[in-house]
Amino acid sequence: MVDQSIAGSSTMATASDGDRSGRARIAILALCLGLAVAVLLSLTSGASDASAVSVVGDWLLGAAPGNEALSARDRLIVYDIRLPRVTLGVLIGAALAVSGAVMQGLFRNPLADPGLIGVSAGASLGAVSVIVLGATVLAPITSMLGTLALPLAAFCGGLVTTLVLYQVTTRHGQTSVATMLLAGIALAAFAMALTGILIFMADDRQLRDLTFWQLGSLAGATWQKIGSVGPVIVLALAAMPFLARGLNALALGEATAGHLGIPVQRLKYTAIVGVSAAVGASVAVSGGIGFVGIVVPHLLRLAIGPDNRYLLPASALLGACLLLLADAVARTIVAPAELPIGIVTAIAGAPFFLWILLRKRGVIDL
Repeated sequence: MVDQSIAGSSTMATASDGDRSGRARIAILALCLGLAVAVLLSLTSGASDASAVSVVGDWLLGAAPGNEALSARDRLIVYDIRLPRVTLGVLIGAALAVSGAVMQGLFRNPLADPGLIGVSAGASLGAVSVIVLGATVLAPITSMLGTLALPLAAFCGGLVTTLVLYQVTTRHGQTSVATMLLAGIALAAFAMALTGILIFMADDRQLRDLTFWQLGSLAGATWQKIGSVGPVIVLALAAMPFLARGLNALALGEATAGHLGIPVQRLKYTAIVGVSAAVGASVAVSGGIGFVGIVVPHLLRLAIGPDNRYLLPASALLGACLLLLADAVARTIVAPAELPIGIVTAIAGAPFFLWILLRKRGVIDL
């Protein structure tokens, strides 16, 4: 009788897991379609006569002689101005969302986020250092690295902050959530203080650029910028799915994960480097864009469950969709001016974050 109960429970658990996996696959397919719609919306919204039909027609018939789906002016706007911006938005949205999901899995807490624990502030400090000191103190480095100096500096700033945070919050293989959040606040405050010193040293032109840059924006996206940070983000995103199995095991505890054959220490360092690379490169070209890394994984975790095999790719898709939609709002809500995208994501994300804090189950469970 007991054996039959155990067998029945096992069968029910398997069926339940299958249902959740099926739901996750459907969600990923729906997000792929949603991303395609968001891309078309971003390409066609704004001061241009280009419609979604004409853009798709130009893609399908662009090589045909005499094709007039888009005028020369609209083709210039779509392909030289909006398409780089959309490409950068997809990369950054995916990078921030996946980084948030990985951090939450690594620290086993749904409130972990590269922005909340100081990684974004450290990356911002590295980027601001190059902007302000690139022509003086850091001139030899910037001249040697060229366009790679900014993303590499942001990457190093995020990496140092993450490593310090990990060392402070981990004792005897256990991570204290309270210490993590407090240490993250302290590290972010310290990095922001150093950033403030650099801003004080900046001239009027640099100060104007830094003020707008810190609010977050995809304006000024070019294929050159994408070429400098795109490979870093793509490599980081490509490596993240390989962490899914280890992050799933880590949810049971580090000791259990080790007994299951997971190289826990290597998993932690790989996750830290991947998050630092993705966030550092994103901050380098877009500035501070908050709440994407905490809102997206939590929404998906409620919808499709905590299995990182599905959560990580779904986070990439939903993060890209939300950032493209936020950018479309930022470009049109105060047209012809442009609202910094960081303001849009904060307005939408802050209430959601408060909701997470007020939900007892959301605070305790992944």
